[in-house]
Amino acid sequence: MSADDPGRRQALWSLALGYARTVDRGDTAGFLELFAPDAELSMHNPPDTEATTVYRGRGDLARIPPRMARFRATFHLLGQADYHLDGDEPTGEVYCVAHHRSAGDDDPTDYVMFIRYRDRYRRHDGAWRIAERRVLVDWTETRPANPPGR
Repeated sequence: MSADDPGRRQALWSLALGYARTVDRGDTAGFLELFAPDAELSMHNPPDTEATTVYRGRGDLARIPPRMARFRATFHLLGQADYHLDGDEPTGEVYCVAHHRSAGDDDPTDYVMFIRYRDRYRRHDGAWRIAERRVLVDWTETRPANPPGR
């Protein structure tokens, strides 16, 4: 890694943080700003299979944050990240544990996804954006949720 790479690494990490924050807050406009206009996001569950769902372009990606409204809350916790900064389209892999709290009050659950985001990035309008995100779901768990006050 050269001396100028920490700035690019931080910019790419900021995209990961923004993704988690905007999904959890239902911020569709902020979410779309993270992606190149022609970006593609694909879901792979389990990770070694063909995509189960593919979103192409910002119009299609705009469907993702509202889909999260079916949960009472989500909480995306990011872990380690590894970036390969060579060339004009760096790549990265970011680990995430994503919690999805069920909407009902009776027997609430937490659907937990153990995810690796495998990304390709590109500059658009002077800023780094996600050009491709492969959401690799390594495994899931459903746990009882114990909301405060119970």
